[in-house]
Amino acid sequence: MTKPAETVVRAGDKVSSEAHGLTELLEIQKAAFLRDGIPDAKTRVSRINRLGQMLLDHADEITEALNEDFGTRPKELSIAADVAGCMIDLTHQRRDAEKWMKEENVSKLQGLLGYKQRLRHEPLGVVGIMGPWNFPLQLTIVPAGSAFAAGNRVLMRPSSVTAKTTDVIARVAPDYFSIEEFAVVTSKHGGGADFAKLDVDHMFFTGSPEVGKSVAQEAAKNLTPVTLELGGKNPAIVDPVQDITEAANFLADARMVNGGQVCLCPDYVFVPESKVGEFTEKVVARWTKNFPTILKNGEYTSTINEKNYTRIVGLIDDAVELGATKHQVIPAGEDLPNAQARKIPPTLLTGVKAGMKVEEDEVFGPVLTVYPYRNLAEAIDKINSAGHPLTLYWVGKDNENLQRVADNTRSGSISGNDFALHLLSSGLPFGGVGKSGMGSYHGKFGFETFSHARAVTVSTMPISFAQIMSAPFTKSDKRLTKMQMTMWRFLQGRASRKSAKG
Repeated sequence: MTKPAETVVRAGDKVSSEAHGLTELLEIQKAAFLRDGIPDAKTRVSRINRLGQMLLDHADEITEALNEDFGTRPKELSIAADVAGCMIDLTHQRRDAEKWMKEENVSKLQGLLGYKQRLRHEPLGVVGIMGPWNFPLQLTIVPAGSAFAAGNRVLMRPSSVTAKTTDVIARVAPDYFSIEEFAVVTSKHGGGADFAKLDVDHMFFTGSPEVGKSVAQEAAKNLTPVTLELGGKNPAIVDPVQDITEAANFLADARMVNGGQVCLCPDYVFVPESKVGEFTEKVVARWTKNFPTILKNGEYTSTINEKNYTRIVGLIDDAVELGATKHQVIPAGEDLPNAQARKIPPTLLTGVKAGMKVEEDEVFGPVLTVYPYRNLAEAIDKINSAGHPLTLYWVGKDNENLQRVADNTRSGSISGNDFALHLLSSGLPFGGVGKSGMGSYHGKFGFETFSHARAVTVSTMPISFAQIMSAPFTKSDKRLTKMQMTMWRFLQGRASRKSAKG
């Protein structure tokens, strides 16, 4: 039975999460979950509402902090991604949580025969959420909303790399939540490795595959289930009949979202061999138009820190040294790449071959690699030789070529002709497969990720399976077993014959 709605946090409840240690926060939330039981719909909606209100009330502080964390990050991007972008799924969770949490009768007919079956959707308890630096709020707040819809408590750890943004959320969260419901974990509680060791009821991580492996290993020690939203080198394929200008403009724009620092950005693109030169020219022209200045341009997102800046520049230099050609957009009079501003010019690489580091590493920056192809089989084979990407971009019509690509590759999603369209729909799952992750969220998929589907069966049937399946086995039991085998052999034979006929 669900409990009545909780009272919204009062002035006397405003305790900062930093007043408690990491394990103490977990103990507080676990004790509160056991004390209060499964929350009702009103409580869940209240928590989701407060999560959204917290973002909207402090949107200006959040965008300012994000700009400081990155060095340069346009306010419009921060609002669209880390504030308004969260509201789509929070609204869906708030609207449908009551419907999703209802107990289901599985088979009314079997119930009339005395075999009652019900399915309960129960919260797991305390959910730990670890977020990355590229979208530090969208990729923590959205899963937190799903966890609340499912009835859980949340320990949320945004990235330490975007420390100023984390500090804003940690400071204002007590105005909206008791730490029994929602607590923000900061670097003062320890590192991400410490958080991964927590014995939570579900661990949700978004970040690189390398760190994801460590999180999964630590979670396994507690038999904690994990959802891993990882990265990957996302390919794009330009259909042979696609207008090359449209393809170049779209992929040039998609590569530069957040300075290329998005797990969904296209990383490399297959272009029909005869059109590579034209595609290259069109991409460079698009970037030249979009970025007449870079160094002093507040709309050109900086690389997040020196470590990543050095890594990306190193990938470009390594490729060029081994024979690749770089095509860069550097406005007149600007010293780029620029370590002080951490700005790397938009870069397109051609002639990339095996052995170059950019072939293996996810760039996560303003660099796009172009490969020529003569037929779709070449592109498909190249994609399948790498780990399954988070998304695969198709540039062209919804036609037989797209169907062939979909049937012969694996990826978390397929995005046609636009950037990350599935993020706009709470009716679609967001998640990877293989090296790009496990599990999914958004909409009902998020609710299910943070819920336990608990089966309840009650029998009033005249026969007892316990009696039938335990000694002594009577003549009636043996006849029943023989009848079962005769029935299943008949049904299996019929199915096999039907399958053989095609």
